[in-house]
Amino acid sequence: MSKKIVGDDGKTYVQKKPIYKRVWFWILAIVVIAIFSSAMNGGSDKSSSKSPNSTQSTKATDDESSSSEETASSSSSENPKVSAEFTSALTKATQYANMMNMSKAGIYDQLTSDAGEQFPADAAQYAVDNVKADWNKNALEKAKQYQSKMSMSAEAIRDQLTSEAGEKFTQDEANYAIQHLNDN
Repeated sequence: MSKKIVGDDGKTYVQKKPIYKRVWFWILAIVVIAIFSSAMNGGSDKSSSKSPNSTQSTKATDDESSSSEETASSSSSENPKVSAEFTSALTKATQYANMMNMSKAGIYDQLTSDAGEQFPADAAQYAVDNVKADWNKNALEKAKQYQSKMSMSAEAIRDQLTSEAGEKFTQDEANYAIQHLNDN
């Protein structure tokens, strides 16, 4: 990773690789590009799938989104202590879970990030606690993306799914994804 060089003065110096030549930099760049393009497409990858069940899964996702929105609005009408900010955070969390297949921890970080949604920590925590999502399914969808678009090995995908610098899924969710990665 680094190269030792002896200088004119007889001292040994360590020459490191430039950041753009490091593997983790390219993995991070690809992940950011994938997330950005997925956000820009608005989840259109799901509707363009060649699977015969794609219409059903899109319909199911739409039903889940609307039922989550109904749950958010019904819970806000039942519980007057839930502020508009908490409801907005829940709506955003539902979008991230359903359209971008993000993990619970990833959604929390996105909701609280200064570069993200900038919700207060309590609103973000309320959102991730109340969002209706199948985290195993989200991990599996992310794993499929890594396998098809980046040709990663199963172990590399598992590492990316559980990494704090990656997707932040739990070990159980990543294990589920790897076990079902090649199921039809």
